[in-house]
Amino acid sequence: TRRPTKDRPFRNRLTRGIRIYLATPRLRGLLALTLTGAAASAFVIVNTVVVVRSGFDGTDGDVAIALACFGGGSMIAALALPGLLKRLSDRPVMLSGACLLTLLMLSQAVVAPCWPMFLILWALTGVGYATTLTPQGRLLRRSAHAEDRPAVFTAQFALSHACWLITYPLAGQAMTAWGMGPTLG
Repeated sequence: TRRPTKDRPFRNRLTRGIRIYLATPRLRGLLALTLTGAAASAFVIVNTVVVVRSGFDGTDGDVAIALACFGGGSMIAALALPGLLKRLSDRPVMLSGACLLTLLMLSQAVVAPCWPMFLILWALTGVGYATTLTPQGRLLRRSAHAEDRPAVFTAQFALSHACWLITYPLAGQAMTAWGMGPTLG
């Protein structure tokens, strides 16, 4: 039998979610997917201004258009996912999103796109991002007992922010040190 949550020592309650999370194989996989999404979104959020202004001699309005393409792609995916997830399980959907993100980043590392293609690629990056991250709640819910769900969701929140804490500065520093191609790679 499980001890009621309130009877557990504070230290146990504090680390319970992370311990459950890291002990569950599919949640460790989810952490890798979260890192993939964080890496792509970090590049978009941190470097879009630099890419548009320097790479395309764009204006502030062009930066807004590029970010709107990313956000629009993300919204399209989020709206399409409920229907898609009725027919497919979470795993192939999320893995497809992560693979899309990886292919998009690698393709731009090799070939610099023209402005219209860049906007399409940014929209597709939004699609990949949302497809990778949106179903996470369903996976978390299935991976924990009802009494452990708050701890597991809290662990996901903390770990996702740890991924961003790593990828945001890395995206900026790598862009400054190596330029767009190597950073995307």
